[in-house]
Amino acid sequence: MEIWINPACSKCRSALTLLDAEGAGYTVRRYLEDVPGQDELRAMLDRLGLEPWDITRTQEAAAKELGLKDWPRDEGARERWITALAEHPKLIQRPIITADDGTAVVARTEEAVREALSRSQVDG
Repeated sequence: MEIWINPACSKCRSALTLLDAEGAGYTVRRYLEDVPGQDELRAMLDRLGLEPWDITRTQEAAAKELGLKDWPRDEGARERWITALAEHPKLIQRPIITADDGTAVVARTEEAVREALSRSQVDG
Protein backbone atom coordinates (compact mmCIF):
# COMPACT_ATOMS: atom_id res chain seq x y z
CA MET A 1 0.00 0.00 0.00
CA GLU A 2 0.95 3.58 -0.53
CA ILE A 3 -0.69 6.54 1.19
CA TRP A 4 -0.59 10.04 -0.27
CA ILE A 5 -0.53 12.54 2.58
CA ASN A 6 -0.07 16.12 3.61
CA PRO A 7 1.52 15.91 7.10
CA ALA A 8 -0.39 19.06 8.14
CA CYS A 9 -3.73 17.30 7.51
CA SER A 10 -5.49 15.80 10.54
CA LYS A 11 -7.32 13.23 8.37
CA CYS A 12 -3.94 12.07 7.04
CA ARG A 13 -2.50 11.75 10.52
CA SER A 14 -5.58 9.81 11.66
CA ALA A 15 -5.24 7.42 8.71
CA LEU A 16 -1.55 6.84 9.50
CA THR A 17 -2.38 6.20 13.16
CA LEU A 18 -4.97 3.59 12.17
CA LEU A 19 -2.62 1.91 9.67
CA ASP A 20 0.06 1.74 12.36
CA ALA A 21 -2.39 0.36 14.92
CA GLU A 22 -3.35 -2.38 12.46
CA GLY A 23 0.31 -3.18 11.73
CA ALA A 24 -0.16 -2.43 8.04
CA GLY A 25 2.80 -2.23 5.71
CA TYR A 26 2.75 0.95 3.67
CA THR A 27 4.88 3.66 2.13
CA VAL A 28 4.20 7.36 2.64
CA ARG A 29 4.15 9.79 -0.25
CA ARG A 30 4.13 13.46 0.60
CA TYR A 31 2.38 14.43 -2.59
CA LEU A 32 2.93 18.18 -2.12
CA GLU A 33 6.70 17.52 -2.32
CA ASP A 34 6.63 14.53 -4.68
CA VAL A 35 3.94 15.88 -7.00
CA PRO A 36 2.13 13.34 -9.18
CA GLY A 37 2.21 14.03 -12.91
CA GLN A 38 -0.80 13.92 -15.21
CA ASP A 39 -0.28 10.27 -16.22
CA GLU A 40 0.03 9.27 -12.58
CA LEU A 41 -3.15 11.18 -11.73
CA ARG A 42 -5.03 9.46 -14.57
CA ALA A 43 -3.86 6.07 -13.27
CA MET A 44 -4.91 6.97 -9.71
CA LEU A 45 -8.33 8.14 -10.90
CA ASP A 46 -8.76 4.79 -12.68
CA ARG A 47 -7.85 2.97 -9.45
CA LEU A 48 -10.27 5.14 -7.48
CA GLY A 49 -13.03 4.79 -10.07
CA LEU A 50 -13.52 8.56 -9.84
CA GLU A 51 -13.26 11.65 -12.01
CA PRO A 52 -10.80 14.48 -11.28
CA TRP A 53 -13.52 16.81 -9.98
CA ASP A 54 -14.46 14.09 -7.46
CA ILE A 55 -11.05 14.39 -5.75
CA THR A 56 -10.66 18.17 -6.02
CA ARG A 57 -10.62 20.30 -2.89
CA THR A 58 -12.81 23.09 -4.24
CA GLN A 59 -12.53 25.27 -1.12
CA GLU A 60 -8.77 25.77 -1.51
CA ALA A 61 -7.58 29.26 -2.50
CA ALA A 62 -6.14 27.93 -5.78
CA ALA A 63 -9.53 26.45 -6.69
CA LYS A 64 -11.18 29.81 -6.15
CA GLU A 65 -8.46 31.58 -8.16
CA LEU A 66 -8.95 29.14 -11.04
CA GLY A 67 -12.74 29.42 -10.82
CA LEU A 68 -13.09 25.62 -10.58
CA LYS A 69 -16.65 25.75 -9.33
CA ASP A 70 -17.65 27.09 -12.75
CA TRP A 71 -15.72 24.48 -14.77
CA PRO A 72 -17.76 21.86 -16.61
CA ARG A 73 -17.68 18.40 -15.10
CA ASP A 74 -17.73 16.26 -18.21
CA GLU A 75 -15.43 14.20 -20.41
CA GLY A 76 -14.52 17.25 -22.49
CA ALA A 77 -13.17 19.07 -19.42
CA ARG A 78 -11.47 16.04 -17.81
CA GLU A 79 -7.94 16.88 -19.04
CA ARG A 80 -8.29 20.49 -17.89
CA TRP A 81 -9.09 19.24 -14.37
CA ILE A 82 -6.18 16.78 -14.41
CA THR A 83 -3.81 19.56 -15.50
CA ALA A 84 -5.06 21.76 -12.64
CA LEU A 85 -4.45 18.97 -10.10
CA ALA A 86 -0.94 18.35 -11.42
CA GLU A 87 -0.09 22.06 -11.35
CA HIS A 88 -1.76 22.68 -7.97
CA PRO A 89 -1.35 19.49 -5.89
CA LYS A 90 -2.94 21.16 -2.85
CA LEU A 91 -6.21 20.69 -4.72
CA ILE A 92 -5.95 16.88 -4.47
CA GLN A 93 -8.20 15.38 -1.82
CA ARG A 94 -6.30 13.49 0.84
CA PRO A 95 -5.34 11.02 2.06
CA ILE A 96 -5.46 8.55 -0.80
CA ILE A 97 -4.50 4.95 -0.12
CA THR A 98 -3.65 2.50 -2.87
CA ALA A 99 -4.64 -1.05 -1.99
CA ASP A 100 -2.73 -4.14 -3.01
CA ASP A 101 -5.62 -5.36 -5.17
CA GLY A 102 -5.09 -2.48 -7.63
CA THR A 103 -7.84 -0.23 -6.27
CA ALA A 104 -7.56 2.96 -4.21
CA VAL A 105 -9.70 4.90 -1.75
CA VAL A 106 -9.94 8.46 -0.56
CA ALA A 107 -9.39 7.62 3.10
CA ARG A 108 -11.00 10.52 4.95
CA THR A 109 -12.89 8.22 7.34
CA GLU A 110 -11.90 5.27 9.49
CA GLU A 111 -14.24 3.11 7.40
CA ALA A 112 -12.41 4.07 4.19
CA VAL A 113 -9.02 3.28 5.74
CA ARG A 114 -10.37 -0.10 6.84
CA GLU A 115 -11.69 -0.70 3.32
CA ALA A 116 -8.19 -0.16 1.92
CA LEU A 117 -6.80 -2.48 4.58
CA SER A 118 -9.31 -5.20 3.71
CA ARG A 119 -8.35 -4.92 0.03
CA SER A 120 -4.71 -5.34 0.97
CA GLN A 121 -4.96 -8.34 3.27
CA VAL A 122 -3.07 -11.30 1.90
CA ASP A 123 -4.67 -14.68 2.53
CA GLY A 124 -2.16 -17.03 4.09
